[in-house]
Amino acid sequence: MEGAGLLILLVLLVLFAVATLAKTIRIVPQARAGIVERFGKYKGTLPAGLNVVVPFVDKVRYMIDLREQVVSFPPQPVITEDNLVVSIDTVIYFQVTDPVAATYEIANYIQAVEQLTMTTLRNIVGGMDLEETLTSRDAINSRLRGVLDEATGKWGIRVNRVELKGIDPPPSIKDSMEKQMRADREKRAVILTAEGSRQAAILTAEGSKQSAILTAEGEREARILRAQAERESKILQAQGEGQAIQTVFQAIHDGRPDQSLLAYQYLQMMPKIAEGDANKVWIVPSEIGKALEGLGSTMNSLQGIPDEVEGPRKRVDMGPTEPAVEGARGDRLLSQAHDAVAEAIAVAEQSAEPRAANREPVVPEDGVAPAAGQPGSAGGPADTQEPPAR
Repeated sequence: MEGAGLLILLVLLVLFAVATLAKTIRIVPQARAGIVERFGKYKGTLPAGLNVVVPFVDKVRYMIDLREQVVSFPPQPVITEDNLVVSIDTVIYFQVTDPVAATYEIANYIQAVEQLTMTTLRNIVGGMDLEETLTSRDAINSRLRGVLDEATGKWGIRVNRVELKGIDPPPSIKDSMEKQMRADREKRAVILTAEGSRQAAILTAEGSKQSAILTAEGEREARILRAQAERESKILQAQGEGQAIQTVFQAIHDGRPDQSLLAYQYLQMMPKIAEGDANKVWIVPSEIGKALEGLGSTMNSLQGIPDEVEGPRKRVDMGPTEPAVEGARGDRLLSQAHDAVAEAIAVAEQSAEPRAANREPVVPEDGVAPAAGQPGSAGGPADTQEPPAR
C-alpha cells in the first residue's frame, strides 16, 4: 500500500511539474505580441519566440496581431448634398503599431474604426452632390484616410489606405443616369457623324476645286499649243504664199507684160462679174477705163489694121466664140451682159472724173502743155473708150 501511494504521489508530482513548465514557457508566433498581466495588472509584452513567465502569477491576457489587416464594411446609406440617398461600402487597410494602446485604450478597435469610417464618410459625402460623389473617389479616399489616421493614432492603430468599393444610387436615379448617358452617346455620335460629313464635304470640294484648276490649266495649255501651232501654220502658209507670189511676180517681171495684156485680162474678168441671175451690183475697178483705153490704143496701133476703114467694119478674129444661146434666155443674157458692160463703163467714168480734175497738167519734154480737149489735159474728156460690142 505504501508503494502504491508513493507511485501516485510521484505521478502527481510529475503532472504538476509538467503543468508548471507549461505555464512558465510561452511561445509567441511571428508578427504577434502577447500582453502579460500579473494579478490583473499589465506586466509586459511578449515578443515573438520563446518566452518565460512566472507560472500561476503572470498571465498572457491578449495576443495582438501586428500584421496589416483588411476589414470590409457593409454598405451604409449616405445622403448627398442634393438630397439623394446612396449606398457606400468601404474597405480599410490598417495595422496595429502599439499592442498595449490597442488593448487598453479601446475596447474593440475594429468596431471603433468601422463606426468612425461611417460617420466621417457621411460628413464628406454630405457636402457633395451625386455627380461629384461619383467622380471624386480619390478625393473622398484621401480625406477619409486623413481623418481616420488622426483619430486612431492614440489607439495604436495606423490606417494605411481607405477604398470605396461601390457607390450605388437609387434605381430611379440609375434609370435617369442611363438615359442621360445614352443621350450623351447619341449626341456624340451625331456630332461625330456631322464632323465626318463636314470633313468629307470639304475634302470633296477641295478635290473638285483642284480638278477644275487642273482641267482649266490643261485647257489653257492646250489652247496655247493650238494657237502656237496655228501661228506656225499661218507663218509657214504665209511664207509659202509669199514665195509663190514672189515666184509669180518674178515670172511676170521676167515676161515683161505690156499694157495690152493687162487690158485683155480686165476684159476676161467682165463675164465672170456678170455671171448669175441674182447679181445686181458689180464693183468695177477705176483702172478699167485706163485698161480699155490702153487696149484700144494698142489694137489701133497694130500693124495691118488701119485707123479708119471705109465701109462696114470687120470682126477681128480673137479666137473661137462662145456658143450662142438661142431663144428668150439668150436674148435676156445678152441684154444683161450689155447692161453690165455699160454700167461698168459708167462707174469707171464717174471714178475717173475726180481724178482727172485733180490731176496736174502733163508737160511734155518740149515744154508745151497739151491743149484742152486733148488726151492728157486736165479738162479733157474722160480717158475711157467704149469697147466694141460683141
